[in-house]
Amino acid sequence: MLFAIVGVLIAFLVYFPQLWVRFVMYRHGKEMPGMPGTGGELAEHLLDKFDLQGFVVEETMPFGDHFDPSDRAVRLSPKNYSGKSLTAIAVATHEVGHALQFHGNEPLFELRKKYIPQALALKRLGIILMFAVPLVGIIAKAPVIVVLTAAVSIVLQLLGALMYLIVLPEEWDASFNKALPILERGQYVPKEYLPAVSSVLKAAALTYFSGALADILNIGRWLVIIFRR
Repeated sequence: MLFAIVGVLIAFLVYFPQLWVRFVMYRHGKEMPGMPGTGGELAEHLLDKFDLQGFVVEETMPFGDHFDPSDRAVRLSPKNYSGKSLTAIAVATHEVGHALQFHGNEPLFELRKKYIPQALALKRLGIILMFAVPLVGIIAKAPVIVVLTAAVSIVLQLLGALMYLIVLPEEWDASFNKALPILERGQYVPKEYLPAVSSVLKAAALTYFSGALADILNIGRWLVIIFRR
């Protein structure tokens, strides 16, 4: 009973940041007809304002907001691309903040360029190894090899998850050293809405962090399965 309670508490603590991010985005995602433009239009305006030539704004999948340095593309989910909400405005400006980091060759952006591809590669390799565990068991017929394969998979996934935490300073910079000053000084958002915008920007900055925590919990599940065997 105690083990179950502890497990639930750990799951709550791990998933809470992700739930909080989604909640904040949803809470401030209501359309505001008084907004002069959509998130996509604001992103395009800011790219022009800061003379980011060759950069584009594109619509992408739901919850897929990101800046792609390889294509120099600010990609916004449908609601943020076409919406006139505080979430749409804040997220669009946050992603433009990443474009500014990239354009300025800022050291913080090097964190993303260096570690995000590595994190994805480690995570994918770890998952492939985990799915290969049953096959390894059939071929090798040795419990030690099966356990070692699973252990390597878990370590790779854990390293991939932890690498996402390395980019947290870069995300924070995009939100509070780039996006918030832009919105405040440019008066793109009325002053009374700035606290709400700040909450959205905080959620945007913590997106990778919350995802990494969820990945770590999934790795814990694999550990439980292995030790039960």
